[in-house]
Amino acid sequence: MTRILGIDPGSQRTGVGIIDIDASGKARHVHHCPLVLLGAADFPQRLKLLAHGLHALIEEYQPQEVAIERVFMAKNADSALKLGQARGAAVCAVVMRDLPVSEYAATEIKLAVVGRGGAEKQQVQHMVGLMLNLQGKLQADAADALAVAITHAHVRATANRLGVDVRQAWSRK
Repeated sequence: MTRILGIDPGSQRTGVGIIDIDASGKARHVHHCPLVLLGAADFPQRLKLLAHGLHALIEEYQPQEVAIERVFMAKNADSALKLGQARGAAVCAVVMRDLPVSEYAATEIKLAVVGRGGAEKQQVQHMVGLMLNLQGKLQADAADALAVAITHAHVRATANRLGVDVRQAWSRK
């Protein structure tokens, strides 16, 4: 059994989702939630909340691998910079615990979960719920984090079958 922590970084809310993958590749839901960062006094304090929240989750759930969504280029430069900083804080929180990190673009995640790189957010949420047998509407950021974890599970299963590194299994080169 391998436990995977998926992270959908955000400067206001960061989604986290944790799944277990057995040897046959079957995924089981463990935990998901958004880390709400808006209560902080300023942006640096949001980053602190993010790092502390991830540390607490890592301590409690003990994941063995981590997958995180890559930053996409937003239309607003300030938003893109804040998103990049939040993603950096998340990566630092994880690597400080010596956990391996794999990164996936939003289109790769949508392709792995829905079968189409241009899928809508609602389609991703729906498929995540189906794949993990979850009832009710999922919070968007947490659903995205679970989708990141599921993507990593698919990629690592393919890598194992091919006998290559996870990075090589998804590489287009």
